Amino acid sequence: MVQTESPKAAEGEGGRYTLTPRTLAAVVLAVCLAQIALSVPSLINGLVQQDLAPSSAQLTWITEAFMLPVAALGLGFGVFGDLFGRKRLLIMGAALIVVGSALAVLVPGAGSSTDTRVTMLILAQVLNGIGAAAIFPTSLAMVAAGTHTTATRARGVAIWATALSVGGFLGPLLAGLSAKIELGWAGNANWRWAFVGVLVIAAVSLVLSLALAQNSSSPEGRSVDWPGQITAALGLFALMYAVIQGSESGWGEPQIIIAFLVAAVFLALFVFAENRAAEPLLLLSVFRNRAFAMNSVVTLIGMFAFLVIMYGTSIRLTIIQGFSPLQSSVAYLFFGGIGFVLLPLTSKLLERYNPRWILCTALTLIGASGLWFAGVPTSSRALTAIVGPLILAGVGSALAFASITAVAVNTLPNNLAGMASGVTSTFRDLGFALGPAIAGAIALSRAADEIAGKLAGDPRLRSAYEAFQASADHAPAAQRPQLEAAVHAVESGPLGANSVPATITTPDGQVVPFNPLKDVAFDALSSSYSLAYVLGGVAALVAAALVLVGARGGVDQAHLDDDPHTLDG
Repeated sequence: MVQTESPKAAEGEGGRYTLTPRTLAAVVLAVCLAQIALSVPSLINGLVQQDLAPSSAQLTWITEAFMLPVAALGLGFGVFGDLFGRKRLLIMGAALIVVGSALAVLVPGAGSSTDTRVTMLILAQVLNGIGAAAIFPTSLAMVAAGTHTTATRARGVAIWATALSVGGFLGPLLAGLSAKIELGWAGNANWRWAFVGVLVIAAVSLVLSLALAQNSSSPEGRSVDWPGQITAALGLFALMYAVIQGSESGWGEPQIIIAFLVAAVFLALFVFAENRAAEPLLLLSVFRNRAFAMNSVVTLIGMFAFLVIMYGTSIRLTIIQGFSPLQSSVAYLFFGGIGFVLLPLTSKLLERYNPRWILCTALTLIGASGLWFAGVPTSSRALTAIVGPLILAGVGSALAFASITAVAVNTLPNNLAGMASGVTSTFRDLGFALGPAIAGAIALSRAADEIAGKLAGDPRLRSAYEAFQASADHAPAAQRPQLEAAVHAVESGPLGANSVPATITTPDGQVVPFNPLKDVAFDALSSSYSLAYVLGGVAALVAAALVLVGARGGVDQAHLDDDPHTLDG
C-alpha cells in the first residue's frame, strides 16, 4: 500500500495522513476480530439451546444483542473516530470484546436459572456488539482517509472487505473446533470455548493496535450529536424488540403495537433532530448524492438478504438437522473462505470496472443462492447437497462487501470519510440486524401456527402431547428434573420442540416414545425456514434490480485528492 514506515514519510506530501502497512495490519486484524465475534454465535446456537434451554425469542435475542448496538452505534462511533482519533476507537473496541467474551465464558452452569444464564449471555453479546460497533466504521474510515488514488483505494477497500470474509469463516471454524473441547464443570458447556478463542484474538488485536496503528482524525465540522444518537438508538431498539417479541407474544399484543409506535416516534425524532443540528450525527444532505443514497438502500436490502440466508443456514444445520458445530463450520468455509481466495481478483475488478456492475452481479449470486437453498429438502443430511448455494453465497458476499464499500467511500469527499464509513456500516449492520429478526419472526410464527394447527386437528397427537406434559408428575424423584427440563424445552417454541428426541432408551434397552412433537416441529421448521430462504433470495434480487436502475459507482478523483485529514501521534 505504502512503501515507507517513518512517521514523517507516512504523513505524505503536505502532511496528509497516509495508510501504512503497519496500520493496515492492525486494521485487518481488528476487522477480522469484529466479524469473528459476530459469526461465532451462529455455530453454537444448537449447544446454547441444549445448555441454557432458552425460548425461541431468547435464542434470537442472543444474536440480536450483538447486532443491535452494531447497527445503532455505528454512526456515533464514526463521529467519535473523526473527533478523538481512530486508533483509540480500535483499541476500545478490542478491549470491550475482551470483557464481553470473558463474561460469556463465566455464564454459570445448570445450578442457576435459565433466565439468569440467558441474560448474562445477552449482556456479554451487548458488550461484544458495542466493541464491534467501534471497530467497523473506524477501520473503514482509516482505509478511506489514508488512500489517495484509485488504485490504492481499490486495494485498501478490497483488503478491508476480504478481512470481513476471512473473519466470517474463521469464526465458525473457531466455534466448531472449540466445541469439541470438553468443559465438564458446567454440564453441556462446550460453547464457552468459542468465546475463549474470541477473547484471545481480541487481546492480540488490542496489543497490535497499540503497537502498530497510527492515529488519525478529521475533527473539522464534527461534534457529538447526543439527541441524534439517543433517538436513533431508542428507535432501533424498539423496532428490534417489536419484531423479535412479536413472533412469540403475538403481533396484536398491546406491548408489540406500542413498541412499533415508539420506534416510529423516535426514528421520526431522529430525522427532526438531524435537520436542526448544527453538526449532525448523520448529514442528511449526503443523501442528495444519488449514488450514495441508492447505495445505502441497496446496502440495507442486500445485507438483510445475505444475513437471512446465513441465519437460515445456521438454524438449519445446527438446530433443525442437528449437525455438530464442527460439521457446520465446514459449510461456513464456503461463505467466508472464498473471499480470501478472491482477494486479488476483487481488487483488480474494482480498479478496472464500475463497482455498480460488480455489486449487481454479487447480489444476483446471493439471490440465486437463497432460492437454491429453499429447494434443498432438510431431510437430505449430506453437506454436498448445499455446496452449490454455499459457493454462490460466498462469491456473492465477497464481491458485495467490497463493491458496496467502494461506492460509499468514492462518492463523498475525503473529509466525510468518517460519515461515509459510518453510514455504510450502519446500513449494512442494520440489514444484518433485521435479517435474523425478521426471518426468525416469520419462520417461527409460521412454524408455531403449523404445530398448533396439527395439535388442534389431531386428537391422538394432542392426547400424546398432554401425556408428555404430565410425564414429570408421575416420574421418580431422580428423573423429575430431566423430564421437567424436556417439557419446558418443548413448550418454549418450535426450536425447543425440535431439540427434544422423539424416543428415548430405557435402562433395560427398550426404545419408547417420548416427545410427540419432534417430527411435527421438524417438518414445520423445515417448511418455514425454506420460506425464509425465499425471502432472502427475492430481497437480494430486488437489491440487484435497484442497482441497475439507480446506482452509480464511478470514482471521483477530486474526492480522492481532497484530503483535510490530520495525522496524530
